[in-house]
Amino acid sequence: MDVRDRIRSYIGAKVAQPLEDDDDIFELGLVDSLFGLQLVSFVEQEFGMEVDGDDLDIDNFCSIAAINRFVVGKMGAGFAQ
Repeated sequence: MDVRDRIRSYIGAKVAQPLEDDDDIFELGLVDSLFGLQLVSFVEQEFGMEVDGDDLDIDNFCSIAAINRFVVGKMGAGFAQ
């Protein structure tokens, strides 16, 4: 399973409605700030990386596509998308 699929699977298990990759889960009111913290924790654990304070920008975590860009960017171009 690639990065995007792993993210989609995690969010899909937590959000009751189908999502497109670019849907803003916060703007749509589908999740709250507590879920934001859980999402950061998921990214750190699932992809074995540390999310720094500078990375804690809603733009990095607002959609499946945004999280995918963030993870791939942090991990490097050679990381499977």
